[in-house]
Amino acid sequence: MKMLIADEAPTDGKIVIGGWDITTIRNYDVPYLRRQIGVVFQDYKLLQKKSVYENVSFALESCGTQKSRIYKIVPQILKIVGLQSKADRYPYQLSGGEQQRTAIARSLVHQPKLLIADEPTGNLDSINSREIIDLLLRINNLNTTVILVSHDRDIINSLGKRVVTMDDGKIISDQVRGRYIL
Repeated sequence: MKMLIADEAPTDGKIVIGGWDITTIRNYDVPYLRRQIGVVFQDYKLLQKKSVYENVSFALESCGTQKSRIYKIVPQILKIVGLQSKADRYPYQLSGGEQQRTAIARSLVHQPKLLIADEPTGNLDSINSREIIDLLLRINNLNTTVILVSHDRDIINSLGKRVVTMDDGKIISDQVRGRYIL
């Protein structure tokens, strides 16, 4: 996962995403690459002193996006993830599922071509896990490629999607409509 966002370099081979050669990318181009890739972490990585709205808008503000565009985009994104009524809440006022949806909203503000979700259900109960997976499927249906990194056998088996299994940094299986095999 770290290689996909140019946080680590591969020891061998080549990684190309959306025309970007990650193996030769220059440091000053990395922020532009990362705007095309949304990342959702298991531990949410929310700014605790910012509201849901501010957490989502921060991803745009930090890139110099005009306020008029932020005012237009953020409510749309919050609607997609079902948090429009919680825009003024802070992370400590949210359930785990709502915090994860906030993190997903933040990852969508740049309309990424690729969304990487690293164990997005790891800290959630089964009901919230299913809601997050359903949201990721809706995002995928909106023409965003979603890479779901998970050790949850039940979730992987229920999706009926492509499953790539890695062990010790090597691909050991690539199934078009796969199942969890480890």
